[in-house]
Amino acid sequence: MKKYQMTIDLEKCINCNNCFLSCKDEHYDNDWPSCTLAQPRHGHRWMNILRKEKGTFPHIEVAYLPRPCLHCADAPCIQKASGNEIYKRPDGIVIIDPEKAKGRKDLVSACPHGAIFWNEDNQTPQKCTLCAHLLDRGWDRPRCVQTCPTGALSFQKVGEEEFQAQIRSGSLETIDGKTPESGAGTPVVLYKHLQRFNTCFIAGSVATGKGVVEECIEGVTVDLFKNGVKIAGMETNAFGDYRFLGLPKNSGTYELAMTLGDKALGQTRVDLEESCYAGTLWV
Repeated sequence: MKKYQMTIDLEKCINCNNCFLSCKDEHYDNDWPSCTLAQPRHGHRWMNILRKEKGTFPHIEVAYLPRPCLHCADAPCIQKASGNEIYKRPDGIVIIDPEKAKGRKDLVSACPHGAIFWNEDNQTPQKCTLCAHLLDRGWDRPRCVQTCPTGALSFQKVGEEEFQAQIRSGSLETIDGKTPESGAGTPVVLYKHLQRFNTCFIAGSVATGKGVVEECIEGVTVDLFKNGVKIAGMETNAFGDYRFLGLPKNSGTYELAMTLGDKALGQTRVDLEESCYAGTLWV
């Protein structure tokens, strides 16, 4: 049968928190007995947006990573449950039974992603249900997806053939940055452009006239080398800036070589630990 799939695109998330607020609006003070009891006012973030600031002045960017329950294919929480306190529906949604799981605070630690929360008021573990109570009533998407203004969250129900076509496009990733293998063996929640959050960049500038009439230089070719091998190249923009994305954290020494036409302008080396600004090359 077809399975639900949520896709989160990090390039489109602006940290507006509409997803978090709509989740709170749907579940605070509202019991949905088939899926979950009411969410408390404070403490629970069933859609938790992580934030990471990267780079050094003047090249700094902030990346946002929305983190609901992933509804894992082989869910660790289901494995820890002694009976059917937690179960996976045929459509892929993982549900914590609010009655059978009562008192099972130990299930909170079963999630390696921190997606399960403990409700002290009703003594139950709780998490995102993808608004299963609404989907079962004919809705085509959860509240968080409905209220996302930028399209960072999308939701659909797909069959295996369509899912495999999406995998071949190379645009889907699991939370650990791996390519999903099959519809049955992947979490419901997948990501696009995950490298914005979990990789680093090297940025820099090229300019002329230091201390006199300073001008940015557009169109300078900047080549990035690792162990003497060119791994990427680009040209500076209208502001004389360049930025190489998708570099692993703590990945060692990189060399940068700048040329304009046939003229070599200079070179610099960067020891990459975190995203950084390599400085301005003055020519």
